[in-house]
Amino acid sequence: MAVLTKRYSCLILQGVIFLYVIGSLVYVAHRHFNNPQGWNPSFGHRRPQIRIPYNPSYADQPSSYTIGPYHNPEQMVIQLPAPGNTTQRVKAGFVSLVRNNELIGMLSSMRDMEERFNKKYNYPWLFLNDEPFTDEFIARTSEITNAKTYYALVDSSMWSYPPHINQTLAAEGRKLLESLPYGDSESYRHMCRFQSGFFWRHPMLLELGWEYYWRVEPWVRFYCELDYDPFLYMKENNKQYAFTISFIEHGGTIPTLWSAVKEFVRLSHSKGNRYFSRPASDSLYRFITSPTAEEYNMCHFWTNFEIARVDLWHTQAYQDYFNFLDQLGGFFYERWGDAPVHSIFVALFLHKEQIHFFNDIGYRHAEYERCPDQENLLKRCYCNPAKSIDFADPMSCLNQYMDAQHSLPEEDQLTVSDIMLQT
Repeated sequence: MAVLTKRYSCLILQGVIFLYVIGSLVYVAHRHFNNPQGWNPSFGHRRPQIRIPYNPSYADQPSSYTIGPYHNPEQMVIQLPAPGNTTQRVKAGFVSLVRNNELIGMLSSMRDMEERFNKKYNYPWLFLNDEPFTDEFIARTSEITNAKTYYALVDSSMWSYPPHINQTLAAEGRKLLESLPYGDSESYRHMCRFQSGFFWRHPMLLELGWEYYWRVEPWVRFYCELDYDPFLYMKENNKQYAFTISFIEHGGTIPTLWSAVKEFVRLSHSKGNRYFSRPASDSLYRFITSPTAEEYNMCHFWTNFEIARVDLWHTQAYQDYFNFLDQLGGFFYERWGDAPVHSIFVALFLHKEQIHFFNDIGYRHAEYERCPDQENLLKRCYCNPAKSIDFADPMSCLNQYMDAQHSLPEEDQLTVSDIMLQT
């Protein structure tokens, strides 16, 4: 009897250990699926990301896909080019404003980009920094890609206070906004001003002669396989600007930006520079404001992912627009971001068909991500559409974007300038 009791005790103990091991494995798998970025809320920082190898068993690239919003009967069908690594290339590349201490985050972003897309196309990388790059940074970033890499310094002419800024007043402004994201950050303001008004005229970018750029930041993720060239797609379809996440800006950081934009339109118009003379129904102005343009709704495209024509920012309209805003000092006295500055301009200036939503590029920045939920796209992605910031999330402006794309011509017979000037 003692032997049987001992045997049963051993069996029970083995069963408990077995259940414990199975339970632990299920828990770890659940945590990894729901937290693939390695975000550790206890420490408030990311763990090093795991490189996911290319999976050749993915479904073939679809020829098209359809996007919502689901409440809107007007769906948008996107035709994709045939997959294939042709010899045709656009004069284009990736631009990254990054510091030496962000090397690990930059390598993480590059791994995703190279695995998902660039190992098949070898577009070059341009790295910009307000201090000289270290030998380690140059060595490790150049090793991770077969493409050419370029490294350039952002000097004080592009990263400093312009003479007209009262730095005491700027410091007081940072103090007032210290409770808001980056509200008390001086370097963040320099970055927003640089991305708004200077990266596109950096001597190295001009020397390279790129037509298009793709902005890539440290610690971002790219989730979906790309078997076609987004640069070539944009050029062949006359796209000027592209995004993948649209978001609501915190109003406290840009309280006077919209009134400044309206003042710019008024002054330009009085000088005979009718930069926004496009029919309102042909623009995306309804993405950023009401039918009467009384207020800015805070919607903008996230510029941490941005593909655009370099010469869009070289237009006289944009240069005058940036210079006007820069003279007002809102980049320093408030916290005007390059995202609303870019978004407002393209919504008012471009034809709405020149703006493209890359729904098929799964993407993550900070705690926000988006993932396509179309089955023919999702089979090619490493992400969870249930966590996507798209139509259902109140922070997303994708519904506003889709509604603006489908606005009817009879709704707005006036030009963008006419609407901006009537309030």
